[in-house]
Amino acid sequence: MVDSLKKPGFEELRPGIKVPAKETILTPRFYTTDFDEMAQMDLSVNEEEFEALVAELRNDYNRHHFVRDQEFEQSWDHIDGETRKVFVEFLERSCTAEFSGFLLYKELSRKLKDRNPLLAEGFELMSRDEARHAGFLNKALSDFNLSLDLGFLTKSRKYTFFKPKFIFYATYLSEKIGYWRYITIFHHLNAHPEDRLYPIFKFFDNWCQDENRHGDFFDALMRTQPQFLNDWKAKLWCRFFLLSVFATMYLNDIQRTDFYEAIGLNTREFEYTVIEKTNETAGRVFPIILNVQHPEFYPRLETCVKNNENLRAIDSTNAPKFVKTLKKLPYYISNGVQLAKLYFIKPIDMTTTHGQVR
Repeated sequence: MVDSLKKPGFEELRPGIKVPAKETILTPRFYTTDFDEMAQMDLSVNEEEFEALVAELRNDYNRHHFVRDQEFEQSWDHIDGETRKVFVEFLERSCTAEFSGFLLYKELSRKLKDRNPLLAEGFELMSRDEARHAGFLNKALSDFNLSLDLGFLTKSRKYTFFKPKFIFYATYLSEKIGYWRYITIFHHLNAHPEDRLYPIFKFFDNWCQDENRHGDFFDALMRTQPQFLNDWKAKLWCRFFLLSVFATMYLNDIQRTDFYEAIGLNTREFEYTVIEKTNETAGRVFPIILNVQHPEFYPRLETCVKNNENLRAIDSTNAPKFVKTLKKLPYYISNGVQLAKLYFIKPIDMTTTHGQVR
């Protein structure tokens, strides 16, 4: 008999294949874009730097990195209870996010191959990396007797359409925030190996360099399209995407504090570090960054955290759907108000620092 307190049950499509997590506003998204607009982009404004980054991707520094060693070859039943649950959720979310990147980059490389070959090659090389990451994470899930059916995920997920400039903003931030998340976790566990729950974390040092290179690719790509960075609309959109990415990460991670505590991290300190480092990095290409040191910034995010706790509590009741909707409405409105007030905190102009060595 399985002790359900030790091994939390997960809904399965078939034996060993996990039902994908329910799609919500906070789950990793799958994207599509205007391939014709992308194909017509002129890279000449920043072509030299762009070619150098594609050459760096071509070198494939991590081609021998994702090889499981003997430490994986053991039973992981000792990771049990809530820790097992949140760790499986971490692996699933990470795998889904990496696979989402693979699908987007692969489709871009295919659609641009004959029309913009340099751009297509860059996306092809990044799709290689993302596939490698997703496969490594899915193999890690198999250590917990689960895996994701990535083919099913491809067909069942809804795809969000973004114009190319929005794809650039979103994926640039996604790659850079991924870098800071992985490297922060790696440095913590390198200093505290007793907290290393599972050997995948040993791979984060080299792994995060893939994320960093991908972010640099989008940095160089945005510089080939200065109209995406140099007008008042760009400032508004950059502010929007910075806030969206930071708020999504914060709300997701705070409700998964058990995972971060399991590897010895203080969740909120981790969030502050990653947000502040990503914000600072974005200032190298974005015309503005957020004032994350503003005294209202984190308290307003904390209000959203409390609102989401109340929303989940309402969801867990047996009340009729329309009653739940009515009860949820004040918390949805409050979240909207908090995020709007965060959006209108005066940002920090970075245009005067561009081109400087920092």
